Amino acid sequence: MCDSGQCFQCDNLDCLDERLDKMHEECGVFGIYSLENNDVDVAGLTYYGLYALQHRGQESAGIAVSDRETIVFHKDMGLVPEIFDRVVLNHLKGTMAVGHVRYSTTGASRRENAQPIVVRSRNGQMALAHNGNIVNASILRDQMENNGTIFQTTNDTEVLINLITKHSISSDTLEDAIEKMMHDVKGSYGLILMTANKMLGIRDPFGIRPLCIGKTSTAYVLASESCALDAVNAEFIRDIEPGEIVIIENNEIRSIRPFNRKDTKLCIFEFVYFARPDSVIDGASVQQSRYEAGKRLAIEHPVDADVVIGVPDSGISAAIGFSKQTGIPYGEGIVKNKYVGRTFIQPSKGMREMAVRIKHNAIKKTIEGKRVVIIDDSIVRGTTTRRIVQILKKAGAKEVHMRVSSPPLKFPCYFGIDISSRTELVADRLSVDEIREMICADTLGYLSLEGLLQSPVGSKCGFCSACLDGKYPIDVPEEGDKFSCGC
Repeated sequence: MCDSGQCFQCDNLDCLDERLDKMHEECGVFGIYSLENNDVDVAGLTYYGLYALQHRGQESAGIAVSDRETIVFHKDMGLVPEIFDRVVLNHLKGTMAVGHVRYSTTGASRRENAQPIVVRSRNGQMALAHNGNIVNASILRDQMENNGTIFQTTNDTEVLINLITKHSISSDTLEDAIEKMMHDVKGSYGLILMTANKMLGIRDPFGIRPLCIGKTSTAYVLASESCALDAVNAEFIRDIEPGEIVIIENNEIRSIRPFNRKDTKLCIFEFVYFARPDSVIDGASVQQSRYEAGKRLAIEHPVDADVVIGVPDSGISAAIGFSKQTGIPYGEGIVKNKYVGRTFIQPSKGMREMAVRIKHNAIKKTIEGKRVVIIDDSIVRGTTTRRIVQILKKAGAKEVHMRVSSPPLKFPCYFGIDISSRTELVADRLSVDEIREMICADTLGYLSLEGLLQSPVGSKCGFCSACLDGKYPIDVPEEGDKFSCGC
């Protein structure tokens, strides 16, 4: 059952692109508002902010800039440094900027879906960048198309900006139009909206997706994660609250809260996998949360072993926590090639094993002849986990004990993660012991949901764990009816 071509209850999982065996979130957003009479390179700072958020999306990127009269923009497919150079950035002159990095889910990966989306309405130009997913986007889109609205893209961000434009006709202010939009839509969103002369940050009423505010001596900054504030030397002010609209205008910042306070539901996988370890989200350190998850995992699933290693990168903090709790030495046992990404040429069947070694390889001295505990953040389909276990055994590990710092993934996500069907999830169809057999591990243990939810020490919010327990904070459509493109 552990030969290189076939695996348990599957025709040939090794033929799957390895990128499909990790969850991906859709986007990261960044905005900067220069204070009056300050010569700030807003496009250049946005470039660095997006670079810090590159982990949230590697498919496309864009920057829109306003000089308080006109919005100009540049966006394309690719990574931030592939799209922007000094020549491009020098043409993006202004006093405000909004940027975006994108990862699409099941929909079209095309240039026209890159963000920010820039439109011209009766109220002037607007640029919108969105992180999240709108559950009822297809219904809203159909309604607007039936009333004559023309769409240029296939993403749900255009639904949002068209709703704002539509409500602007009957609203006294842009903020009123945004409030009406927020009452129309169901789903998750961290939005940055820029007009010719002001910038707004908007977070969904449950706070499923993160968004925070910072400040430098010369500018206000909005970002999906605090690590992007650090990248531009901005001081963290606070997280935008769920359901809050923050308005930056005339060098001042104010906010409105059009919703009654709800039970907050920040996506728990921000702490497990998505966010950078140096970020702090809603009061909790991502790195500390992963470390704590590893300690709790050790308590729940102890094992006799000689060394603890982590799967790079998000499994490392949990592995260090596991080691600290058990006293088993931590070692670096797996090396990940950071340069194998979206452009990696998929190998032929005969070259597949070599391709796996290009992505991950074992440090033989760390693991040879030893009982190894390996920590990863999650198991989605199981193919990558199985390959890593095989690499360790071929490198001489006596035993390989798999520990996972989150519970089994059993349900699709509708709020910005590319899990659209339960059939994609190995834990939906196999028991823990069957998964252990499939991945060829000697033992397998998952962190409990209770242990995971207690891991973000100091958190000021509640969590969405619907992909683990099926308890969605918002009514979701029938499975398989996700809006096809995400943000």
